[in-house]
Formats: sequence, C-alpha cells, structure tokens
Amino acid sequence: RQRTVGILGLGELGGSCAEALTRLHFQVYGWSRTEKQQQKRSDHDHDNTIHCCHGPEGLDIVLAQSDILVLLLPDTPETHHIIHRETLSKCKPGVKLINVGRGSAIQEDDLLEALHSGMVGGATLDVFQQEPLPRDHGFWNHPNVLITPHIAAKTRATTASTVIAENIQRAERGEPLLYVVDREAGY
Repeated sequence: RQRTVGILGLGELGGSCAEALTRLHFQVYGWSRTEKQQQKRSDHDHDNTIHCCHGPEGLDIVLAQSDILVLLLPDTPETHHIIHRETLSKCKPGVKLINVGRGSAIQEDDLLEALHSGMVGGATLDVFQQEPLPRDHGFWNHPNVLITPHIAAKTRATTASTVIAENIQRAERGEPLLYVVDREAGY
C-alpha cells in the first residue's frame, strides 16, 4: 500500500476505482480530459484524497507519480495512443501498467519496447488494438505481460435492467435519461 496508483479516465468506472483504492489506503492520482473536483475522504489514519489532474500538464503529473498506472479511457481522438514512447518515458522506472479501458489507448510497439528495456516493469492487458490478439503478437510471449480475454467488466443483468427500467420511466415523465452517451465527446 506504499504504492501510488494513477488512473487515466475518471468517468464512472475510473472514479469508482479511485474511490475503492483510497478506501484501501492507496495514494491515488487521477487524470481526465476535463477538470474534476479533488475528492477527500475523512479518515484520521490516512490521506484519502484523490488528486485530480487534467490536460497535458496533469497527465505528466499522474505519469510521474504513479507506481501503477490504470487505463480506464474511452476510445476518442484525444485518447488514441495516449500511451506511447514519450508518455512512457515520463513514468517512474518499472511502472506497472493495467489497461482495462480501450486497446486504442496504447501504442503497442512502444509498450513492447518499454517492457523489453525495463522502463515498464509489467503490463496486465485486457484490451488490444486488434481483438482477438494475433497469435504472433509480442505480448503473448513476453514474461512481464499478463493477458486477460477482455473480461475486466461484464454487464450484470440485474443492474442493467434496473437502469433500463429507470430510463423508460424517466422518458415517459419527460426527464433526462441516465448515462447518456455524448456523441460529441465520444463516450
């Protein structure tokens, strides 16, 4: 728990992840495209602040602070290949990377190079630019890569049906719907 976790993407999933990690007493830095309010929990034994950053400068802060970097980003033009040679060089040596967002966030050849050099100490990857991951891809045989079969999050019928029912009721009452995709933002 002495490690700092950086979360790229502070939407529904990233925000929930950040909150859960602070409850486990991890120091958490989060990055989002737009500014978010810094959050602090009351806990006399530990600083449970989620340090919220945004924009290019904020990304540099999160990269430099993180021992573990979790990607929970949408697939947008702004997040496409956000992790590449230059951004990886701004990370702590040996950073561990977890991508459970979108495969497009990582420039895979640059990540492989960083893994080979030790710049990145390990990667757990649930999503890829091409799925299924080609059999001859370098991730398969790399000793510091753990591959999971796109199972990081699954839709639960009970919670999904509750939201669907709520949105039907909201639509009938003329109220705004929950969890509407912003087509301009791409998520």
